[in-house]
Amino acid sequence: MAGFAASISLFGQPAPQPERGFLLATVDGPITPVVADYILDALSEAESRGRQGLIVSIDTPGGLDIAMRDIVQSLLNATIPTITYVSPEGARAASAGTFITMAADVAAMAPATSIGAATPVDLQGGEITDKIINDAVAFAVSVAERRGRDAQFAEAAVREGRSVSSREAAEIGVVDLIADDLDDLLAQLDGWELPALGLTLETDGATVERHELGAFREVLGRLADPNLAFILLSIGTLAIIYEAANPGLGFSGIAGVIMVVLAFFALSVLPVRAAGIALLVLGIALLVAELFVPGVGVLAAGGTVALLLSGLFLFEVGTVSVSPAVLWPSALVLGAGSVVVGRAALRLRHQAPTTGRETLVGRVLTVRADGGRPRAFMDGTWWQVRANGPLTEGAQVKVVGTDGIELVVEEVAHDV
Repeated sequence: MAGFAASISLFGQPAPQPERGFLLATVDGPITPVVADYILDALSEAESRGRQGLIVSIDTPGGLDIAMRDIVQSLLNATIPTITYVSPEGARAASAGTFITMAADVAAMAPATSIGAATPVDLQGGEITDKIINDAVAFAVSVAERRGRDAQFAEAAVREGRSVSSREAAEIGVVDLIADDLDDLLAQLDGWELPALGLTLETDGATVERHELGAFREVLGRLADPNLAFILLSIGTLAIIYEAANPGLGFSGIAGVIMVVLAFFALSVLPVRAAGIALLVLGIALLVAELFVPGVGVLAAGGTVALLLSGLFLFEVGTVSVSPAVLWPSALVLGAGSVVVGRAALRLRHQAPTTGRETLVGRVLTVRADGGRPRAFMDGTWWQVRANGPLTEGAQVKVVGTDGIELVVEEVAHDV
Protein backbone atom coordinates (compact mmCIF):
# COMPACT_ATOMS: atom_id res chain seq x y z
CA MET A 1 0.00 0.00 0.00
CA ALA A 2 2.79 2.39 0.82
CA GLY A 3 4.32 1.92 -2.63
CA PHE A 4 0.91 2.44 -4.23
CA ALA A 5 0.24 5.57 -2.20
CA ALA A 6 3.62 6.98 -3.14
CA SER A 7 2.70 6.78 -6.80
CA ILE A 8 -0.47 8.85 -6.35
CA SER A 9 -0.36 12.61 -6.07
CA LEU A 10 -2.56 14.69 -3.79
CA PHE A 11 -5.04 15.14 -6.65
CA GLY A 12 -5.28 11.47 -7.49
CA GLN A 13 -3.00 11.71 -10.54
CA PRO A 14 0.05 9.46 -11.11
CA ALA A 15 3.28 10.98 -9.82
CA PRO A 16 5.74 12.17 -12.49
CA GLN A 17 8.00 9.41 -13.74
CA PRO A 18 11.73 9.88 -14.39
CA GLU A 19 12.42 11.32 -17.85
CA ARG A 20 12.95 8.41 -20.26
CA GLY A 21 13.91 10.41 -23.33
CA PHE A 22 17.23 10.57 -25.12
CA LEU A 23 19.29 13.56 -26.16
CA LEU A 24 20.49 13.53 -29.77
CA ALA A 25 23.78 15.12 -30.88
CA THR A 26 24.49 15.29 -34.60
CA VAL A 27 28.00 15.22 -36.07
CA ASP A 28 27.96 16.07 -39.77
CA GLY A 29 31.45 16.97 -40.92
CA PRO A 30 35.07 16.85 -39.74
CA ILE A 31 35.90 16.17 -36.10
CA THR A 32 37.24 19.43 -34.65
CA PRO A 33 37.64 20.86 -31.14
CA VAL A 34 34.30 22.60 -31.69
CA VAL A 35 32.62 19.24 -32.33
CA ALA A 36 34.33 17.76 -29.28
CA ASP A 37 33.06 20.61 -27.10
CA TYR A 38 29.57 20.12 -28.56
CA ILE A 39 29.55 16.39 -27.75
CA LEU A 40 30.89 16.95 -24.23
CA ASP A 41 28.24 19.60 -23.62
CA ALA A 42 25.49 17.30 -24.90
CA LEU A 43 26.67 14.48 -22.64
CA SER A 44 26.85 16.81 -19.64
CA GLU A 45 23.34 18.10 -20.29
CA ALA A 46 21.94 14.57 -20.74
CA GLU A 47 23.49 13.51 -17.44
CA SER A 48 22.36 16.61 -15.53
CA ARG A 49 18.79 16.39 -16.85
CA GLY A 50 18.44 12.72 -16.02
CA ARG A 51 18.09 11.59 -19.61
CA GLN A 52 18.09 7.86 -20.24
CA GLY A 53 21.01 8.21 -22.61
CA LEU A 54 22.81 10.15 -25.36
CA ILE A 55 22.58 9.26 -29.04
CA VAL A 56 25.34 10.59 -31.32
CA SER A 57 24.46 10.57 -35.02
CA ILE A 58 27.69 10.40 -37.04
CA ASP A 59 28.58 11.23 -40.62
CA THR A 60 32.24 12.23 -40.78
CA PRO A 61 35.32 11.80 -42.98
CA GLY A 62 37.52 12.02 -39.88
CA GLY A 63 39.31 14.88 -38.22
CA LEU A 64 41.73 15.93 -35.52
CA ASP A 65 43.29 13.28 -33.32
CA ILE A 66 43.16 15.47 -30.22
CA ALA A 67 39.45 16.21 -30.66
CA MET A 68 38.67 12.53 -31.36
CA ARG A 69 40.43 11.42 -28.18
CA ASP A 70 38.47 13.94 -26.11
CA ILE A 71 35.20 12.54 -27.46
CA VAL A 72 36.25 8.91 -26.99
CA GLN A 73 37.33 9.59 -23.42
CA SER A 74 34.02 11.25 -22.60
CA LEU A 75 32.03 8.33 -24.07
CA LEU A 76 34.08 5.73 -22.21
CA ASN A 77 33.61 7.53 -18.89
CA ALA A 78 29.94 8.49 -19.30
CA THR A 79 27.60 7.67 -16.41
CA ILE A 80 24.62 7.21 -18.74
CA PRO A 81 24.19 4.92 -21.76
CA THR A 82 25.77 6.25 -24.97
CA ILE A 83 24.70 5.16 -28.44
CA THR A 84 26.55 6.03 -31.65
CA TYR A 85 24.57 5.78 -34.88
CA VAL A 86 26.21 6.14 -38.30
CA SER A 87 23.43 7.72 -40.33
CA PRO A 88 21.67 8.56 -42.61
CA GLU A 89 22.04 6.07 -45.44
CA GLY A 90 25.18 6.84 -47.41
CA ALA A 91 26.96 8.26 -44.36
CA ARG A 92 30.36 7.11 -43.09
CA ALA A 93 32.35 6.93 -39.89
CA ALA A 94 35.82 7.17 -41.38
CA SER A 95 39.16 7.71 -39.66
CA ALA A 96 38.45 9.46 -36.33
CA GLY A 97 34.77 8.54 -36.71
CA THR A 98 35.73 4.86 -36.40
CA PHE A 99 37.16 5.33 -32.91
CA ILE A 100 34.17 7.42 -31.79
CA THR A 101 31.64 4.90 -33.09
CA MET A 102 33.31 1.98 -31.32
CA ALA A 103 33.63 3.89 -28.02
CA ALA A 104 29.90 4.00 -27.23
CA ASP A 105 27.99 1.45 -25.15
CA VAL A 106 25.93 0.59 -28.22
CA ALA A 107 27.13 1.15 -31.79
CA ALA A 108 24.66 1.12 -34.66
CA MET A 109 24.75 1.86 -38.38
CA ALA A 110 22.14 2.67 -41.00
CA PRO A 111 22.04 0.56 -44.18
CA ALA A 112 24.46 1.55 -46.96
CA THR A 113 26.92 3.17 -44.56
CA SER A 114 30.60 2.39 -43.93
CA ILE A 115 33.17 2.47 -41.17
CA GLY A 116 36.97 2.24 -41.09
CA ALA A 117 39.92 3.75 -43.00
CA ALA A 118 41.45 4.95 -39.74
CA THR A 119 45.09 5.18 -40.81
CA PRO A 120 46.62 8.42 -39.48
CA VAL A 121 47.65 10.93 -42.14
CA ASP A 122 50.03 13.86 -42.05
CA LEU A 123 48.10 16.70 -43.64
CA GLN A 124 51.36 18.48 -44.40
CA GLY A 125 52.34 15.68 -46.76
CA GLY A 126 54.99 14.09 -44.56
CA GLU A 127 55.45 10.41 -43.89
CA ILE A 128 53.73 8.90 -40.86
CA THR A 129 56.22 7.14 -38.62
CA ASP A 130 55.78 3.69 -37.11
CA LYS A 131 55.61 5.33 -33.71
CA ILE A 132 52.43 7.21 -34.64
CA ILE A 133 50.91 4.14 -36.32
CA ASN A 134 51.60 1.92 -33.32
CA ASP A 135 50.14 4.48 -30.95
CA ALA A 136 46.95 4.70 -33.02
CA VAL A 137 46.72 0.88 -33.22
CA ALA A 138 47.08 0.51 -29.47
CA PHE A 139 44.38 3.12 -28.89
CA ALA A 140 41.96 1.55 -31.39
CA VAL A 141 42.46 -1.97 -29.99
CA SER A 142 42.03 -0.79 -26.40
CA VAL A 143 38.74 0.93 -27.27
CA ALA A 144 37.50 -2.13 -29.16
CA GLU A 145 38.39 -4.48 -26.31
CA ARG A 146 36.81 -2.19 -23.73
CA ARG A 147 33.50 -2.33 -25.61
CA GLY A 148 33.79 -5.98 -26.66
CA ARG A 149 34.20 -5.21 -30.36
CA ASP A 150 36.37 -6.79 -33.05
CA ALA A 151 39.93 -5.80 -32.10
CA GLN A 152 41.30 -7.41 -35.27
CA PHE A 153 39.28 -5.01 -37.42
CA ALA A 154 40.32 -2.08 -35.24
CA GLU A 155 43.98 -2.88 -35.90
CA ALA A 156 43.44 -3.46 -39.63
CA ALA A 157 41.51 -0.18 -39.94
CA VAL A 158 44.58 1.67 -38.67
CA ARG A 159 47.43 -0.33 -40.21
CA GLU A 160 45.84 -1.18 -43.56
CA GLY A 161 43.11 1.44 -43.83
CA ARG A 162 40.45 -1.30 -43.90
CA SER A 163 36.87 -0.16 -44.31
CA VAL A 164 33.69 -2.27 -44.19
CA SER A 165 30.02 -1.81 -44.94
CA SER A 166 27.35 -1.69 -42.26
CA ARG A 167 26.31 -5.28 -42.98
CA GLU A 168 29.85 -6.63 -42.62
CA ALA A 169 30.49 -4.45 -39.58
CA ALA A 170 27.49 -6.01 -37.83
CA GLU A 171 28.56 -9.53 -38.87
CA ILE A 172 32.11 -9.29 -37.50
CA GLY A 173 31.12 -7.44 -34.34
CA VAL A 174 32.38 -3.94 -35.07
CA VAL A 175 28.92 -2.56 -34.36
CA ASP A 176 25.97 -4.06 -32.52
CA LEU A 177 23.08 -3.58 -34.92
CA ILE A 178 21.73 -2.06 -38.13
CA ALA A 179 18.77 0.32 -37.89
CA ASP A 180 16.84 1.96 -40.71
CA ASP A 181 16.15 5.15 -38.76
CA LEU A 182 15.87 6.51 -35.23
CA ASP A 183 12.50 4.86 -34.63
CA ASP A 184 13.90 1.51 -35.69
CA LEU A 185 16.96 2.11 -33.51
CA LEU A 186 14.83 2.79 -30.42
CA ALA A 187 12.66 -0.24 -31.15
CA GLN A 188 15.70 -2.54 -31.28
CA LEU A 189 17.22 -0.99 -28.15
CA ASP A 190 14.18 -1.72 -26.00
CA GLY A 191 15.28 -4.25 -23.40
CA TRP A 192 18.97 -3.97 -24.35
CA GLU A 193 21.13 -4.94 -21.39
CA LEU A 194 24.21 -2.92 -20.47
CA PRO A 195 26.11 -4.97 -17.84
CA ALA A 196 28.87 -2.35 -17.53
CA LEU A 197 26.32 0.18 -16.29
CA GLY A 198 24.13 -2.41 -14.55
CA LEU A 199 20.92 -1.41 -16.33
CA THR A 200 18.55 -2.31 -19.13
CA LEU A 201 17.34 0.19 -21.71
CA GLU A 202 13.60 0.88 -21.86
CA THR A 203 13.04 2.72 -25.10
CA ASP A 204 9.39 1.90 -25.80
CA GLY A 205 7.71 5.29 -26.17
CA ALA A 206 10.94 7.18 -25.41
CA THR A 207 11.32 10.64 -26.90
CA VAL A 208 14.38 12.04 -28.67
CA GLU A 209 15.32 15.69 -28.22
CA ARG A 210 17.90 17.26 -30.52
CA HIS A 211 20.81 19.08 -28.86
CA GLU A 212 21.45 22.15 -31.00
CA LEU A 213 24.94 23.22 -31.95
CA GLY A 214 24.19 26.86 -31.14
CA ALA A 215 25.00 30.04 -33.04
CA PHE A 216 28.35 30.55 -31.29
CA ARG A 217 29.62 27.04 -32.05
CA GLU A 218 28.24 27.35 -35.58
CA VAL A 219 30.43 30.40 -36.17
CA LEU A 220 33.39 28.71 -34.49
CA GLY A 221 32.91 25.64 -36.63
CA ARG A 222 32.99 27.67 -39.83
CA LEU A 223 36.02 29.64 -38.71
CA ALA A 224 37.94 26.54 -37.57
CA ASP A 225 39.60 26.19 -40.95
CA PRO A 226 43.37 26.76 -41.15
CA ASN A 227 43.17 28.03 -44.72
CA LEU A 228 40.41 30.51 -43.89
CA ALA A 229 42.33 31.67 -40.81
CA PHE A 230 45.49 32.29 -42.86
CA ILE A 231 43.56 34.12 -45.60
CA LEU A 232 41.84 36.36 -43.06
CA LEU A 233 45.19 37.06 -41.43
CA SER A 234 46.81 37.89 -44.77
CA ILE A 235 44.07 40.20 -46.03
CA GLY A 236 43.72 41.84 -42.63
CA THR A 237 47.45 42.51 -42.38
CA LEU A 238 47.53 43.95 -45.91
CA ALA A 239 44.61 46.25 -45.04
CA ILE A 240 46.38 47.47 -41.89
CA ILE A 241 49.58 48.09 -43.86
CA TYR A 242 47.64 50.11 -46.43
CA GLU A 243 45.97 52.17 -43.70
CA ALA A 244 49.32 52.83 -42.01
CA ALA A 245 50.77 54.12 -45.29
CA ASN A 246 47.70 56.11 -46.34
CA PRO A 247 45.90 57.35 -43.23
CA GLY A 248 42.43 58.56 -44.04
CA LEU A 249 38.92 57.60 -43.01
CA GLY A 250 40.23 54.41 -41.37
CA PHE A 251 37.92 51.96 -43.16
CA SER A 252 40.72 49.70 -44.36
CA GLY A 253 42.34 49.78 -40.93
CA ILE A 254 39.10 48.86 -39.16
CA ALA A 255 38.37 46.07 -41.65
CA GLY A 256 41.93 44.80 -41.28
CA VAL A 257 41.76 44.69 -37.49
CA ILE A 258 38.44 42.82 -37.64
CA MET A 259 39.91 40.23 -40.03
CA VAL A 260 43.01 39.74 -37.88
CA VAL A 261 40.88 39.30 -34.75
CA LEU A 262 38.71 36.72 -36.55
CA ALA A 263 41.84 34.92 -37.73
CA PHE A 264 43.24 34.66 -34.19
CA PHE A 265 39.76 33.64 -33.01
CA ALA A 266 39.88 30.76 -35.51
CA LEU A 267 43.39 29.82 -34.39
CA SER A 268 42.15 29.64 -30.79
CA VAL A 269 40.09 26.51 -31.59
CA LEU A 270 42.81 24.81 -33.65
CA PRO A 271 45.85 22.90 -32.34
CA VAL A 272 48.51 25.56 -32.89
CA ARG A 273 52.15 25.51 -31.81
CA ALA A 274 54.00 28.33 -30.06
CA ALA A 275 56.77 28.38 -32.67
CA GLY A 276 54.26 28.94 -35.45
CA ILE A 277 52.56 31.78 -33.57
CA ALA A 278 55.94 33.43 -32.85
CA LEU A 279 56.91 33.25 -36.53
CA LEU A 280 53.52 34.62 -37.51
CA VAL A 281 53.85 37.66 -35.22
CA LEU A 282 57.45 38.21 -36.39
CA GLY A 283 56.39 38.09 -40.04
CA ILE A 284 53.63 40.65 -39.54
CA ALA A 285 55.96 42.93 -37.55
CA LEU A 286 58.62 42.84 -40.29
CA LEU A 287 56.10 43.62 -43.02
CA VAL A 288 54.76 46.60 -41.07
CA ALA A 289 58.32 47.78 -40.34
CA GLU A 290 58.98 47.88 -44.09
CA LEU A 291 56.61 50.86 -44.29
CA PHE A 292 58.66 52.97 -41.91
CA VAL A 293 62.15 51.83 -42.92
CA PRO A 294 61.85 51.25 -46.67
CA GLY A 295 65.08 50.14 -48.27
CA VAL A 296 65.94 47.32 -50.62
CA GLY A 297 63.12 45.17 -49.25
CA VAL A 298 65.15 43.24 -46.67
CA LEU A 299 62.44 43.58 -44.00
CA ALA A 300 59.72 42.58 -46.46
CA ALA A 301 61.74 39.55 -47.56
CA GLY A 302 62.29 38.53 -43.95
CA GLY A 303 58.60 38.96 -43.20
CA THR A 304 57.65 36.83 -46.21
CA VAL A 305 60.00 34.02 -45.13
CA ALA A 306 58.67 34.21 -41.56
CA LEU A 307 55.09 33.94 -42.82
CA LEU A 308 55.96 30.92 -44.98
CA LEU A 309 57.62 29.20 -42.04
CA SER A 310 54.69 30.06 -39.76
CA GLY A 311 52.31 28.36 -42.18
CA LEU A 312 54.49 25.23 -42.04
CA PHE A 313 54.97 25.15 -38.26
CA LEU A 314 51.72 26.73 -37.09
CA PHE A 315 49.75 23.54 -36.46
CA GLU A 316 50.49 20.26 -34.71
CA VAL A 317 51.97 17.65 -37.05
CA GLY A 318 49.41 15.21 -38.41
CA THR A 319 46.37 17.34 -37.56
CA VAL A 320 45.63 20.29 -39.82
CA SER A 321 47.76 22.51 -42.03
CA VAL A 322 47.62 25.47 -44.36
CA SER A 323 47.33 24.35 -47.96
CA PRO A 324 50.39 25.29 -50.11
CA ALA A 325 47.93 26.77 -52.63
CA VAL A 326 46.92 29.26 -49.93
CA LEU A 327 50.22 29.66 -48.07
CA TRP A 328 52.58 30.60 -50.90
CA PRO A 329 50.38 33.14 -52.75
CA SER A 330 49.29 34.78 -49.49
CA ALA A 331 52.85 35.20 -48.18
CA LEU A 332 54.22 36.43 -51.51
CA VAL A 333 51.37 38.91 -52.05
CA LEU A 334 51.85 40.27 -48.52
CA GLY A 335 55.60 40.65 -49.03
CA ALA A 336 55.23 42.34 -52.42
CA GLY A 337 52.42 44.52 -51.09
CA SER A 338 54.51 45.79 -48.19
CA VAL A 339 57.35 46.70 -50.58
CA VAL A 340 55.03 48.58 -52.94
CA VAL A 341 53.24 50.41 -50.15
CA GLY A 342 56.56 51.18 -48.44
CA ARG A 343 57.89 52.79 -51.63
CA ALA A 344 54.70 54.83 -51.99
CA ALA A 345 54.97 55.99 -48.38
CA LEU A 346 58.62 57.02 -48.95
CA ARG A 347 57.68 59.10 -52.00
CA LEU A 348 54.93 60.81 -50.06
CA ARG A 349 57.34 61.72 -47.24
CA HIS A 350 59.66 63.41 -49.75
CA GLN A 351 56.94 65.41 -51.46
CA ALA A 352 56.35 69.02 -50.55
CA PRO A 353 53.52 69.43 -48.07
CA THR A 354 50.20 70.59 -49.47
CA THR A 355 48.52 71.56 -46.21
CA GLY A 356 49.54 73.17 -42.94
CA ARG A 357 52.00 75.96 -42.08
CA GLU A 358 54.80 74.21 -43.97
CA THR A 359 53.13 75.28 -47.23
CA LEU A 360 53.79 78.94 -46.36
CA VAL A 361 57.57 78.57 -46.34
CA GLY A 362 59.18 79.84 -49.53
CA ARG A 363 56.35 82.13 -50.56
CA VAL A 364 57.41 85.58 -51.81
CA LEU A 365 55.34 88.52 -50.52
CA THR A 366 55.22 92.32 -50.77
CA VAL A 367 55.51 94.28 -47.52
CA ARG A 368 53.00 96.98 -46.61
CA ALA A 369 54.12 99.28 -43.82
CA ASP A 370 51.32 101.90 -43.76
CA GLY A 371 52.95 103.66 -40.78
CA GLY A 372 52.47 100.65 -38.51
CA ARG A 373 53.96 97.20 -38.15
CA PRO A 374 54.93 95.56 -41.45
CA ARG A 375 52.25 93.37 -42.95
CA ALA A 376 51.79 91.22 -46.04
CA PHE A 377 48.70 90.04 -47.84
CA MET A 378 48.54 86.33 -48.66
CA ASP A 379 45.68 83.98 -49.58
CA GLY A 380 43.04 86.56 -48.66
CA THR A 381 44.51 87.34 -45.23
CA TRP A 382 46.77 90.05 -43.81
CA TRP A 383 49.73 88.60 -41.90
CA GLN A 384 52.15 90.31 -39.51
CA VAL A 385 55.71 89.87 -40.78
CA ARG A 386 59.01 90.03 -38.92
CA ALA A 387 62.59 90.08 -40.11
CA ASN A 388 66.04 90.49 -38.59
CA GLY A 389 66.23 94.05 -39.92
CA PRO A 390 63.81 96.86 -40.80
CA LEU A 391 61.38 96.35 -43.64
CA THR A 392 60.36 99.14 -45.98
CA GLU A 393 57.16 99.71 -47.92
CA GLY A 394 57.04 97.60 -51.07
CA ALA A 395 59.96 95.36 -50.12
CA GLN A 396 59.93 91.80 -51.51
CA VAL A 397 60.36 89.18 -48.80
CA LYS A 398 60.42 85.40 -48.64
CA VAL A 399 58.77 83.40 -45.86
CA VAL A 400 61.33 81.28 -43.98
CA GLY A 401 59.20 80.20 -41.02
CA THR A 402 56.33 80.99 -38.69
CA ASP A 403 56.07 82.15 -35.10
CA GLY A 404 52.53 81.89 -33.80
CA ILE A 405 50.47 84.18 -36.05
CA GLU A 406 53.53 85.99 -37.43
CA LEU A 407 55.50 85.15 -40.53
CA VAL A 408 59.29 85.13 -40.22
CA VAL A 409 60.68 86.55 -43.44
CA GLU A 410 63.92 87.66 -45.02
CA GLU A 411 64.24 90.32 -47.69
CA VAL A 412 64.81 89.07 -51.20
CA ALA A 413 68.04 90.40 -52.64
CA HIS A 414 67.78 92.00 -56.06
CA ASP A 415 70.48 91.93 -58.69
CA VAL A 416 72.03 95.30 -59.44
